[in-house]
Amino acid sequence: MNRPLAGVSAVVTGASRGIGRAIAHRLAEAGAEVALWARDAQSLHNVAAEIAAAGGRAQPIVVDVTDSTAVNNAADLVRRTMAPTKVVVNNAGAVLRKPTIAISDAEWRRVMAVNVEGTFFVTRAFLVDLTRSGGRVINIASRAGREGTPMLAAYCAAKHAVVGLTRALAEELRAAKVSVNAICPGSVDTAMLREGLPGAVPAMSPDAIANAAVFLASPPPHGAPDAMTGSCLDIFG
Repeated sequence: MNRPLAGVSAVVTGASRGIGRAIAHRLAEAGAEVALWARDAQSLHNVAAEIAAAGGRAQPIVVDVTDSTAVNNAADLVRRTMAPTKVVVNNAGAVLRKPTIAISDAEWRRVMAVNVEGTFFVTRAFLVDLTRSGGRVINIASRAGREGTPMLAAYCAAKHAVVGLTRALAEELRAAKVSVNAICPGSVDTAMLREGLPGAVPAMSPDAIANAAVFLASPPPHGAPDAMTGSCLDIFG
């Protein structure tokens, strides 16, 4: 079996369900030891058990990515107990479907905190590790980060920010040989899609996004070229 990520760790946020769960499974199949990050302890343990049953390795770690102190503590735990971190997947997200005029300050800040601040906090926490290993950062953005959608102003703004952060970090970290790329999925069969766009017909499963993430996480010849950085893979028609 091809295991291009054997001997390294991969951190996946929002790993308890949906796209994050699928990515964690695929990274484990590729040989990575996976740090599963999310807030739901029971769901994380379930995913870890699934991965172990399939012959992989995963460690569930309960952490809120909007809390920078908690993120730093969790990153230290990964360093102490797992293989060197080579891959960071920022998948944790929050959606809000609401007319802009009705969005409260707290709701706006929550969407920004999970999608944007969480991506920043987690990436920053592992920069020393990633620059040491020539690692890879994969940010899960959205079609909403490329286009506008009515009733999703906060989510669109947040995902556009994730795309901008991806491109800025790619240039900043280019000399350190750290690649930073984003995936911008369209409609994926997840609870978040049903919450954000009720009635939408999913165009793909979480596995489709997970396959793209493994490509970006893996080195050549099985994965993305080392020079591929700052890219946003638009996976929608």
